Amino acid sequence: MQASGGWWGRKSTPGKVETYTRWSFHFFALVEVTTLGLPLFGQVGAGTATWLGALVAVHALICSATASRALDWTRDRRARPVRLMWFLGAVTVLIALVALVLRERGPGDDQARAAASTVFVGVLTFGVGTLTLGLRGPRQILAVVAGAVAGTLLAQFPLEVAAPAALGTALAVLIAGGGLAFTAAFSVWLLDAVYELDEARETRARLAVAEERLRFGRDLHDVMGRNLSVIALKSELAVQLARRGRTEAVEQMIEVQRIARESQREVRDVVRGYREADLRLELAGAQGVLSAAGIECEITGDAAGLPVEVQSALGWVVREATTNVLRHGDARRCVVEVRVTGGEVVLTVENDGAKVAGTLPELGSGAGLIGLRERLTAVGGELEAGPVDGDRFRVTATVPVPVPSARGTGGGGS
Repeated sequence: MQASGGWWGRKSTPGKVETYTRWSFHFFALVEVTTLGLPLFGQVGAGTATWLGALVAVHALICSATASRALDWTRDRRARPVRLMWFLGAVTVLIALVALVLRERGPGDDQARAAASTVFVGVLTFGVGTLTLGLRGPRQILAVVAGAVAGTLLAQFPLEVAAPAALGTALAVLIAGGGLAFTAAFSVWLLDAVYELDEARETRARLAVAEERLRFGRDLHDVMGRNLSVIALKSELAVQLARRGRTEAVEQMIEVQRIARESQREVRDVVRGYREADLRLELAGAQGVLSAAGIECEITGDAAGLPVEVQSALGWVVREATTNVLRHGDARRCVVEVRVTGGEVVLTVENDGAKVAGTLPELGSGAGLIGLRERLTAVGGELEAGPVDGDRFRVTATVPVPVPSARGTGGGGS
C-alpha cells in the first residue's frame, strides 16, 4: 500500500486523471465479462454458455486494447488505431449477429432468449462506447450510434422479428450505446481540458518570470542607453581633437570618465533596487499572482516596523517561494504567515500539492536555496525548507530583529 501510494502521489493532476480514465475503461472489460458472459452459465446450456461466454471475453479484451490505443492517440503519443477500430467493429457486429440468431432461431426457453438478447445489446453498447474514444467531433460519434441503431433494426428484419420487439431492442441499443458513447466522449474532453489547464498554469508562470526579466531589461536600458550614447559621442570627439593636437581632448576624456562612473553608480542602483524586495509589496504580489493562477492564497501577519534589510531578505523568500509554488507540484492552497515573537520574525510559506519524488531541489530560478540562505545569513537569519505531512511543502525563514522594531507588528492581514 505504501508503494502504491507513493506511485500515485508522484503523479501530477493530469497524470492522475489520465490513469483514472484508462483504468475506468479497462474496468469496463471486467464489467462486460461479469454482466454478459458469466450469467450465461445459469441461463443457457453449458455448451452454449462456454462458447458464447468466450466470445464475450474476447470482445472485452479487444475493447480494452482499443481503448488504451485510442487514449494514446488522444494524447498525440501514437497514430490513431484505425485497423484495430475496424477489427473491433467487425467483431462486435459478428458477435451481435450470433446472439441475435441464437435469440430468434436457437433452441431454448424464454430465459435463454433473454440472455441472448442481453448479449446482443451489451456487446453493441460496449463496442460503440469504445469506438467513440477513437473519434473526434459529435458528427462521427452520432454516426456510429445511429449506425448501431439502424443495424439493429435491419438485422432483425430478415429474422421476421415483430415490430414492437424490434423497436424495443433498437431503443435499448440507442439508450445504452448512446449513454456509454457520451460517457467516453466526455471523459476524453475532460482529460484534454485538464492537460490544457495544466499547460496554461505553466505558461502563466513562465510569463511572470519573463515579465520580470523584461522589466529589469527596460530599467537597465533606460539607465545605460543615453549614457553610452554620450560616451560614444564624446570619445569620438576626443579622438578628433587628439588628432588635431587640441588640448580639449583631455577635457572630453575627463568628461567620459565622469559619465562612466555615473553610469556605474546608476547600474548599481538598478541592481540594488532589483535585489532589494519590499516585503509588503512582495506579499501583495504573491497573493495576486497565486489567485490569478487559481490557487487560494491566505496571508496573515504584518510586515510593518521591520528593518529595511530584513524586509528585503524576507521579500526574496516570498518571491522565490511563490515562483516555486507556480512551477512545481499542483497546489490548490498556499498559506503565508509573518509572525514577530521573542525578538525575531518568522516567515512561513506552506502549500499543498507538492510532488513526493524529487521535491524542489531549488526554489525559483537562479538563486535557489543557496542564494536565499546567503541573503538570510547576511541579516543573521536561517532558512528551512522541506516536505511536511504528506503532500505539503513548507519554507520557514527566521530572522532576529531588535525588540523595539516589533511594536508595530500586529495580526492584521496584508
